[in-house]
Amino acid sequence: MAAAVEESAPKRLKSDSCGGARGDDGDGETNGGPAVLSPVSGFKTERVLRDSAREKTVFVHGKMDEQEAVIILEKTPIRQDTLEDMLKASTLKLEMKNDIYSTYQLQAPPHLNEIKTTVICPATEKHVKKYLRQETFLIEESGDDYSAITLPYINSQSFSVQWVYNILEKKAEADRIVFEDPDPNVGFVLLPDFKWDQKQLDDLYLIAIAHRRDIKSLRDLTSDDLPLLKNIQKKGLEAIQKRYSIPPSKLRVYLHYQPSYYHLHVHFTSLDYEAPGCGVERAHLLSDVIQNLQADSHYYRSRTITFPLRADDALLLKFKEAGKL
Repeated sequence: MAAAVEESAPKRLKSDSCGGARGDDGDGETNGGPAVLSPVSGFKTERVLRDSAREKTVFVHGKMDEQEAVIILEKTPIRQDTLEDMLKASTLKLEMKNDIYSTYQLQAPPHLNEIKTTVICPATEKHVKKYLRQETFLIEESGDDYSAITLPYINSQSFSVQWVYNILEKKAEADRIVFEDPDPNVGFVLLPDFKWDQKQLDDLYLIAIAHRRDIKSLRDLTSDDLPLLKNIQKKGLEAIQKRYSIPPSKLRVYLHYQPSYYHLHVHFTSLDYEAPGCGVERAHLLSDVIQNLQADSHYYRSRTITFPLRADDALLLKFKEAGKL
């Protein structure tokens, strides 16, 4: 059962209009307000990319206004503060009864039966592939592999992080920022990830984005960056405890490798939430990163790091061509 977030938490749209939503590598801007005209009424479904009964999500590829689009539908958790109203106002259809056990289909009122909808439009081929169910492989990347394979690949691609700069420059999503340290060297902004609808704390998910623009990933970090990492850890945890009354002992704080976008950012998630990418093959706890850099300034420049790649990932092909897989 999800605990409700205080009303002071920032709001977000029920759905994002075509051209206004963002993924991990697109531009983005949001507008506050309780409701919007449906941007998906003209959506033409082409195929279901992936679905999950466990996570109650479905990823759909299609077209909107003749543009490629991806729509993500996610059933929102049941909230404690609306539970009583939902039970009173819902209709029940009996499916099975046996002794003390009964099973029903419950039809909740529309305002208590929301589906979080994310629209990516226009969607690129990369967006479509990102959400397509595919085979996954584990890569063991040495420091030399990073220099010879991964870094040249990153530099050869046009991975746009303009949407990140829009946030840092307050050109987009300024109303969603929970906390900011404006210092150009150790500062960052903290804001909710779009995977969190901010209506309950069980699946709390925030992102700290560094103001510095010279750190692509874990591989770039040295002991010189410890003041930045410690500042994100300390002030991020303090801001979340002050805003949401969640202590540090109930939070998972980590970096991804490979990251979804190549600009230093740190994930803050509820310990009760199994967020995508929080497994050992991709997530690196910030506290461990700090300790490793204290012990060895160039720890992440030289060590072998294991991470997953999907079958269609161009980087996987580079490792295959180099005889590393």
